[in-house]
Amino acid sequence: MQSDCTLSCPVTAEAPDSRGATSDELLIQSIARGDRRAMQVLFGRHNVRGYRFVMRLLGDAALAEDLVSEVFLEVWRKAGRFEARSQVSTWLLAIARYKAISQVRNRSMDQLDEQMAETIEDPSDNPEEIMAKRDRNDLLRNCLGKLSSAHREIIDLIYYHEKSMHEIANIMQIPEATVRTRIFYARKQLAELLHAHGITRVDQ
Repeated sequence: MQSDCTLSCPVTAEAPDSRGATSDELLIQSIARGDRRAMQVLFGRHNVRGYRFVMRLLGDAALAEDLVSEVFLEVWRKAGRFEARSQVSTWLLAIARYKAISQVRNRSMDQLDEQMAETIEDPSDNPEEIMAKRDRNDLLRNCLGKLSSAHREIIDLIYYHEKSMHEIANIMQIPEATVRTRIFYARKQLAELLHAHGITRVDQ
């Protein structure tokens, strides 16, 4: 984060959630009052997923880092305008998507280099299982890269950010009916690509 969001101050959000952590909504309320520590907490909670989302759209690590910083600076400046019509995470992704699309408006979306799957290794896995997971994830990335940009984005938001159709419609600024159609065809195309490699299902 940049200078105006990094000073240490106590979080002033009043109430924690059931897990003892301050909710995103309360953090936004605190940020709107100028609480920089609350900004740090929100950044720490969401910056990695935001970075991965932007990176999948841009394929440029340095640019993705800069853009994520811009996203949270905009949150710092506009927290008071958040109306809680969606989850904070949905709002953040919508800001990130807008900024990313602005960056690539003059580039062909089909030329974007996307990294869709992260390898998460289970410590209980043996070496053979770990290698098998890596092979599957490599294949999944390859197949995802063959989808259209719109279908890749839909798959990303569903499986990696666990967003609902309503939330995806808000993020992408398209009707829910369009989201449903894209989900159907994205899943169908991805299943066909994976089936061609002998994979009939992918564990999430």
